Amino acid sequence: QVHLVESGGGLVQAGGSLRLSCVASGGTFRLVAMGWYRQAPGKQRELVAVITSGGSTNYADSVKGRFTISRDNAKNTVSLQMNSLKPEDTAVYYCRWGGTAYWGQGTQVTVSS
Repeated sequence: QVHLVESGGGLVQAGGSLRLSCVASGGTFRLVAMGWYRQAPGKQRELVAVITSGGSTNYADSVKGRFTISRDNAKNTVSLQMNSLKPEDTAVYYCRWGGTAYWGQGTQVTVSS
């Protein structure tokens, strides 16, 4: 049973930075792609960034150049460094184990203007 726990969310002013972390347990972390998703009020959950088991990354157009996804296989952790935050980045952020139904509980990110 895979278990994911996110942390690092909070309230920040526009232009600020936050770093989210997701610690995984219960599976072979180094073999799976990991993704960060977000869901704003009244909107569908969307992919923000993904990192493969080999370290290749892909980003939503809306965050390219501002967000960086990384992983530490020794610590079973995937992180999302978010810079130059905008009010439209406000959402609950979730990590996901590969393309499976395993999600974390989410962490709230609020960006004030």
